[in-house]
Amino acid sequence: MTRFGGQVAIVTGAASGIGRATAVRLASEGATVACLDVAAEGSEKTAAAIDADGGRAQAFACDVSDPASVADVVERVAGGLGRPEVVCNVAGIGRFAHTVDMPLDDWHRIIAVNLTGTFLVCRATLPHLLDGGGTIVNVASTAGVIGQPYSAAYAASKGGVALLTKALAVEYLERGVRVNAVAPGGIETPIVGSFAVPDDASRRLMARIMSPMGFGQPEEVAGVIAFLASDEARYVTGAVYAIDGGVSA
Repeated sequence: MTRFGGQVAIVTGAASGIGRATAVRLASEGATVACLDVAAEGSEKTAAAIDADGGRAQAFACDVSDPASVADVVERVAGGLGRPEVVCNVAGIGRFAHTVDMPLDDWHRIIAVNLTGTFLVCRATLPHLLDGGGTIVNVASTAGVIGQPYSAAYAASKGGVALLTKALAVEYLERGVRVNAVAPGGIETPIVGSFAVPDDASRRLMARIMSPMGFGQPEEVAGVIAFLASDEARYVTGAVYAIDGGVSA
């Protein structure tokens, strides 16, 4: 398929996990992909893998929580690759902790990357999208849709992403920009390693957020992101698609 032939796509968090899978998927369908990540070496490996497979990609070091970094990279993408038409906000961090034990610095950092970072990339790319139409797909989480124990900061950040998505979808409904989100559950990615549960965590509470289907794969999330970013989803905006093995059903 070449659903994205001739289009430029920006993917944040492209060094690994869902971000990498999304960059690879969009490139396989014809997009020229700007691979953004604070881990520059990882995004370079993703871009190199895409190029080796016959696609087109370029890596950019970017800290999505830094307004100056985001603004600079978006303008370099537009100037070097062309006007972005697809924007996928995948970059994210998190950790499990008892709320009473969570350092305020951890709270601020998780909100800064997951929520503020998504906002900053949307704000920087919207002028380009409004110039000729386009689509944004944000990555929220099951944690932002239902209650999830030991993850107050992560859940708050991802709940914010879900509502930011809906707000932008309504605001730009008449201006040719669609905005949707996916809400993954347990996906087998490197970020899972950062979610070490407290030693005294309740197994019963943790069981309610795990699907009997086990962990999903990054490529499964990337497939839904690609659909939402494509013209096949022309009539879809403001949606938050659960990809969680039925956890939020």
